[in-house]
Amino acid sequence: MQLKGIVISLLAASAIASAAKPGGPSEAQKRLEAASTVFTEIMAAPDKGIPRWVLERAHCAVVVPAVKQGGFIFGAKYGKGVMTCRRADGGWSAPSTVRIEGGSFGLQIGGGEVDAVLMVMNQQGKEKLLKDQFTLGGEAGAMAGPVGRSTKAETDALMHAKILSYSRSRGLFAGVAFEGGTLRRDNSDNEKLYGRAITPNQIVNGRTATPREGQPLVAQLSKYSWREK
Repeated sequence: MQLKGIVISLLAASAIASAAKPGGPSEAQKRLEAASTVFTEIMAAPDKGIPRWVLERAHCAVVVPAVKQGGFIFGAKYGKGVMTCRRADGGWSAPSTVRIEGGSFGLQIGGGEVDAVLMVMNQQGKEKLLKDQFTLGGEAGAMAGPVGRSTKAETDALMHAKILSYSRSRGLFAGVAFEGGTLRRDNSDNEKLYGRAITPNQIVNGRTATPREGQPLVAQLSKYSWREK
């Protein structure tokens, strides 16, 4: 386990090294823009994107662009992304920053990067998401999400799943199981993004406006009207 921690630390250092230069957009702003781009690209192919019924029922969405993968005896992953949740009026909140560490996306192995998307499907899943951190495993495990237009995937198991997970690697987008990763809030990047100390709860409950870089993500999600299960 100690070696796995070292691998995660190295992946994190690699991510930090690619941060924005002084005077340009902040790392948090660039990440928000990247998350918006990833989600828009995924949904540009209706037959291969996240089904409408998933988006209509989702309570929150987490997008982590370019999750870094590494492996040496132990596999590890590290990435930073954003989450946005449904407001009381059915719209979508401003994004809050998160980071993900460890875990495994399905059968993918080796080095490289993947884009990860988690769709949180009920209130209990949202409450877990808003904690300081939680591990995707056991009752909070992320089931492989369905892909495409088909409604045949609306099985009882999927309809009651807390989290549906997806990844995109080398242009291939698919639903994958995700276990063992830790999702944490990133308060320092939220402060940089919004210019003040603010909690994820305050952000996703509609206490702040969506930054310009996150507007494409919120706009894409807002195309799908809220529908209770």
